[in-house]
Amino acid sequence: MAIDDLPPLRDVIARHNLSARKALGQNFLLDLNLTAKIARAAGDLAGADVLEVGPGPGGLTRGLLAEGARRVLAIEKDPRCQPALAEIAEAYPGRLQVIEGDALEIDPLEHLSPPIKIAANLPYNVGTELLVRWLTPKVWPPVWSTLTLMFQREVAERIVAAPGSKAYGRLAVLAQWRTDARIVMSLPPGAFTPPPKVSSAVVHLTALPEPRYPADPKVLERVVAKAFNQRRKMLRAALKGLHPQIEDLLVEAGIAPTERAEQIPLEQFCALARLVAAR
Repeated sequence: MAIDDLPPLRDVIARHNLSARKALGQNFLLDLNLTAKIARAAGDLAGADVLEVGPGPGGLTRGLLAEGARRVLAIEKDPRCQPALAEIAEAYPGRLQVIEGDALEIDPLEHLSPPIKIAANLPYNVGTELLVRWLTPKVWPPVWSTLTLMFQREVAERIVAAPGSKAYGRLAVLAQWRTDARIVMSLPPGAFTPPPKVSSAVVHLTALPEPRYPADPKVLERVVAKAFNQRRKMLRAALKGLHPQIEDLLVEAGIAPTERAEQIPLEQFCALARLVAAR
């Protein structure tokens, strides 16, 4: 089923000679029904500006526009994709702006107006770094209301992981402290060209008005990073050097010093961060 009057993505890729490049973390999703489904997972797009990183030939871009996004700002590093994206911009007058460059080096805010949503099939090589940046702005709530992002399945599971699981770590704590995060779609390798070696999943994160539990963001980040950097060690050893009385602070936060990081729920990490900051 066509979602617009533009050619199928396979034809676009062939016409513009857009073979995916491993160095850019590219895996193209060609099924426009799937890209439209991802766009719908982002919620009501009418009246919203959407930031998309790594649009490639524009499959998700077309889905976002077809689902009613007010405007899409697409940041694409690969200059080969520009002609294909220009064709989409022409088909949706005034609704698509494309910036050529590295998303890690571009501030998109001057090109966006609230409400802002972020939706992307993120390049595998920068996906986690971008997510951490979006989760750790200087001011909360952030400029975006939701993130709808495709990752390798393993990364998606780390974002939504519960304490006690092997996937639970720094990413889960950062994401769940300030957002509601859930996996909304799973995609097999065969959905992509070329097929990656792993499955993928789409995670939808909704920004909370304020963090679930009070804590200084920088202190919490330091505590969590130190705890999970040596996740096999007991916390009294992993957090050694964080504070002279770290064992006493752990006990005061309701954490046994012999526990390991993956056993500690978010609320207790926040309690420990408050005690470290206060002392």
